[in-house]
Amino acid sequence: MFELRTANSAEAFFNRKRKPKDPCTVCYLNRNLCICEVIPTIDLKTKISIIVHKKELKRTTNTGRLALRALTNSEMRIRGDGKDVLDLSDLLTPQYRSVLFFPCYDAQELTSDFVAQSDLPIHLIVPDGNWRQARKVPHRHRELSKIPRVKISTPNLASEHLRKETSEYGMSTLEAIGRALAIIEGVVVGNQLLSLYQAKLKATLIGRGHGSL
Repeated sequence: MFELRTANSAEAFFNRKRKPKDPCTVCYLNRNLCICEVIPTIDLKTKISIIVHKKELKRTTNTGRLALRALTNSEMRIRGDGKDVLDLSDLLTPQYRSVLFFPCYDAQELTSDFVAQSDLPIHLIVPDGNWRQARKVPHRHRELSKIPRVKISTPNLASEHLRKETSEYGMSTLEAIGRALAIIEGVVVGNQLLSLYQAKLKATLIGRGHGSL
């Protein structure tokens, strides 16, 4: 089905879809809007592993890259980059309490009580991508099938997003990790990532023709 657009809505659609002509290779914003100078360096006990599909890395709205830059104890694994299924079994080590951050039906709410159940630092494994890509991670990677799933059920009430959200709980990867770390590591850590997300969002909206510096 085609959608009829007015001149104003067509212009807004073009602004929303166009990509930066000369993007920064780190934050993927136009260089005059680059936010790299505000990316914090955060040392964590918690380990973050971002599992991203290769197609997602082509998107300028991806925020997993920013989380990786900000968090010292973090890594990224890339899916869909070959014929063989990516083996993630080496992520599961006795030094950490590994959990999959994914809102499936059997996921537990990530709370301070959940965190306090063990003295081991948490290893947060985070699928990154659109819903279709992310939901394949637990099914394609059976090595993750026996670790707990955790979720955050607080609705996202923001009026503006980097992408259109299909659920009231939808949020970017950077937002999700920020909310999770606010629970695991404390609100100071969480707020640093959420502030970084807001900087990315503001600069992106300016690049689309909404707002100004």
